Amino acid sequence: MPIDYSKWVKGCVVGRRDWTDDLFSLQVEAPAVKFTPGQFGRLALPIDDQMVGRPYSFVNSPVENTPHEFYIVRVDVGPLSPRLAKLETDDAIYMAPRPNGFFCLTEVPPGETLWCLSTGTALGPFMSFLRTADPWPRFRNIVFVHACRFARELSYRDMIQRIKAAHPDQFQYLPFVSREDTDGAIRGRIPDAIRDGRLEARAGLKLDAATAQCMLCGNPDMVADTTTILEERGLKKNKRKEPGHITVETYW
Repeated sequence: MPIDYSKWVKGCVVGRRDWTDDLFSLQVEAPAVKFTPGQFGRLALPIDDQMVGRPYSFVNSPVENTPHEFYIVRVDVGPLSPRLAKLETDDAIYMAPRPNGFFCLTEVPPGETLWCLSTGTALGPFMSFLRTADPWPRFRNIVFVHACRFARELSYRDMIQRIKAAHPDQFQYLPFVSREDTDGAIRGRIPDAIRDGRLEARAGLKLDAATAQCMLCGNPDMVADTTTILEERGLKKNKRKEPGHITVETYW
C-alpha cells in the first residue's frame, strides 16, 4: 500500500548541531505541530514504501519562536536512525501531528525543591519546560542534574547557562560524569550520589519527602535505582489519583 501522507506533517530540517561523533541535534520547521513542554513528538521518514517513525522529546520551548528541536544519539542499526544521522539543512522530514506523553509540570504536585534528574539525551524535556515561566513561581529551588559517561557529552551548556543567568537565585546545574574526572562535575552515578549524600551536599539542599518533587528521565537503570533509593527515604511515586513525589519517564 502507498504511504498515506495525510496522516503526517511535512517538516523541513532548518538546522543541525553535532555535539560529538554520536550526539547531534536537529532543528525542524513544522509549525503545525503543537505540544506541551515535556512531551515527545514522532519523527519519521518514508522508507521502503512505509513511514518509519520513532519518538523524540522536544528540546525547544513552545513559548519561543524557534523551530522544533530534538536531541538524538546516533545508532548505526535499524532503518530510521542511520538516516536521521545523515540529514542536513533543507532535507524533508515528517512528524506525527499530535505529540504524546505526560512527563509535564502539570502532572507534578507542589513542592519546595524540584529535582530534575536526567541522563544522556533525556535532558531534552527539562530544557523545554525550564525555558518557560511555569516552574519558577511554583518552586523555591530547581536543581537540574545531567549525567553522562564523558565530559564531552555534557551538551546544551550554553542554554543551561542562560537559564542560570535568568534565575540565579533559584537554579542550580549539577553535572555528573561517570567515566572520567571532570572539573565541576560529580564523578559517578546519580543513585550512588543520592545514597552517599554527595548530591545533597553539592546542592546544599535536603532531598526528602517534606520538600522534594523529583522528575526522573533517562536510562532504565538510573530511573529504577534512583526510584528505589528515594522510596527508601519515604518518597513515593506520583500518580494522578494518588499524588506523590517521584515522576518518571524511561528514555531509551
